Amino acid sequence: MRNILLKVVLAAAAVIIIGVLVSSQLGSVGANMLLTRNRRHVAGPAPETCQDATFTGVEVRLKGWRCRASMPRRGTIIYLHGIGSNRTAGTGVIQKFTTRGFEVIAYDSRGHGESDGKFATYGFYEKEDLRRIVDTLPPEESIVLIGTSFGAAVSLQAAAEDRRIRTVIAAESFADLRSVARHRAPRYFVEPLFERALRIAEERARFSVDAVDVVRAAARITAPVLLIHGADDFDTPPSHSQRIFDALTGPKRLVLVPHARHNQSVSNSWQEMESWLDAHVTSTER
Repeated sequence: MRNILLKVVLAAAAVIIIGVLVSSQLGSVGANMLLTRNRRHVAGPAPETCQDATFTGVEVRLKGWRCRASMPRRGTIIYLHGIGSNRTAGTGVIQKFTTRGFEVIAYDSRGHGESDGKFATYGFYEKEDLRRIVDTLPPEESIVLIGTSFGAAVSLQAAAEDRRIRTVIAAESFADLRSVARHRAPRYFVEPLFERALRIAEERARFSVDAVDVVRAAARITAPVLLIHGADDFDTPPSHSQRIFDALTGPKRLVLVPHARHNQSVSNSWQEMESWLDAHVTSTER
């Protein structure tokens, strides 16, 4: 009887130890899923109107392009790409808007493309990187931010703190990091495991998950904001943009693109974007 009891106790202890080890490993895996992506390096030359540029962020060097306008200048667009992407995702914006009088800056966010850094912090550090790029522009410049997904969230957080931003076009932004991470996490990431993964991510990247709150930032934005979202976006449901829209207090518009999924809304919204810029950006030709 004692031998049977001992075996039961040892088996239970082994299960507990294995559970702790598995939980620890899965928490680390979850943190990596949040913080890092396989780098997509920039392949091929810059677009014809662009030159390579290097910007200084917060303890990182950011690689990008400065693209000249082919028409009388109206201002500068800064394009911010999505998670796991790089500056080449801005090629469509460059082609569309340099011919409409905008210079365009497109750069690889920290931890992406050819830029320095290991981790993405979803705006915690990226908004300060962006502020330093804005610092390189003339004080009178009409500055437009166009961001997609991760880049949209960074744009909105930056606009809440920087009154130099004339307007923002944000496609497929998340409302806050915690809720979108919870939505995208695998089902086996039960709540304790999910919270452990977030804690590990915060320790590794030295940031706060709950500080990345786009809805809270939206309430402080005074610049006009155009929100675009795919109606069939499962990765980041359109309810995220609706929450941001509800929090905005300045001029705003929300465009839901029928049948569009994640990363598909911008290519179906050029006319809305052009009309928005015509309404909210005046010339800064010099």
